[in-house]
Amino acid sequence: MGMFCSIVRFENLHELKRLCHWGPIIALSVIAICSTMAMIDAVLWYWPLDTTGGSINFIMLINWTVMILYNYFNAMFVGPGYVPIGWKPENSQDYMYLQYCKICQSYKAPRSHHCRKCNRCVMKMDHHCPWINNCCGFQNHASFTLFLLLAPLGCIHAAFIFVMTMYTQLYNRVSFGWSSVRIDMSAVKRDPRPIVPFGLSAFAASLFALGLALGTTIAVGMLFVIQAKDRIQYYQTGETFIFPYELGSKWNNFKQVFTWSGNPEGDGLEWPVKEGCHQYSLTIEQLKQKTDKRVRSVRYQAKEDYSGACCPLTKGLRTFFTTPCTEEPRIALHKGDQILATRGLKHWMYGDKIIDSTTDDGKRIRGWFPRRCVEKCLYDGETNQPLDREKKTR
Repeated sequence: MGMFCSIVRFENLHELKRLCHWGPIIALSVIAICSTMAMIDAVLWYWPLDTTGGSINFIMLINWTVMILYNYFNAMFVGPGYVPIGWKPENSQDYMYLQYCKICQSYKAPRSHHCRKCNRCVMKMDHHCPWINNCCGFQNHASFTLFLLLAPLGCIHAAFIFVMTMYTQLYNRVSFGWSSVRIDMSAVKRDPRPIVPFGLSAFAASLFALGLALGTTIAVGMLFVIQAKDRIQYYQTGETFIFPYELGSKWNNFKQVFTWSGNPEGDGLEWPVKEGCHQYSLTIEQLKQKTDKRVRSVRYQAKEDYSGACCPLTKGLRTFFTTPCTEEPRIALHKGDQILATRGLKHWMYGDKIIDSTTDDGKRIRGWFPRRCVEKCLYDGETNQPLDREKKTR
């Protein structure tokens, strides 16, 4: 009972809506299928009531399932932790080192970012994960990382059971059939215990579960390797940037996330930094990135309409099949709209739509759009103002 209460440490039942999303539905379905089939196949391959090895094998399967679900639900419902509304540093001189969030009406603490999905500034935000329908951050970093570690290990165990079950069941069937033709009396001395029928449907179910287990092992294993690295993307601005939160040893970095109490060290707002680094070294670098992004942004103009669909069929097959694999939004475009593009892929671009100041409500409209829908703006050589291409050609 105590463990169940620990799993559901969410503030109110309103948090249960996180389950109503394609990410948790798929993730929990995969866990349920692999776990259920592994337990059924374990009974067929290594009967748990007769031998110590069979008992240990079955208990390990249950243990994998419990630990995976425990860390999964903790990562989902405990959440990453948010910067308090209205937060600001004690020293007013430090305001210049921080970005201000208009939505949360507070300064962004070091290592925090505003999540458009959660609509809050998240402490030590890593990313918004669709599989848990929540952000990975300060409070749930350990649970999320453990889930990414345990899921592949449990799937490897399950995959081994699937392979052994299919092999032994098929081998026993062939052996039994051949010995019957030869009137081998050893077949009569077989274990009289009834065997669960293992027909074509059971074989197909085990094979399907094996595919899920192997796919999960590869996909989630790669995510674990990425998650285990504390990383930062930054631009070279002519200076050498030193990541301030690298504390000199992997053990020190490990202890910041994994503790015996289960609660991470610190308050998520202030962090120990490497010797020689400033408390706001990272936020200063982020401000440089933001300034550099404005300088490098390119103004485009929409030459055709775009509905904002995730995978638009009318914009070509290449655009359809290369849609960005992210939950970042797409922005609808109408012919003549102007966008400041900040980054892009071969067939897609990302940027901010330029909104008329008379209708500006303070909200930014930014997201992905097909590259084929836009073209670079022309500028007047005297005024340096963008020109309307249609008027220019007349």
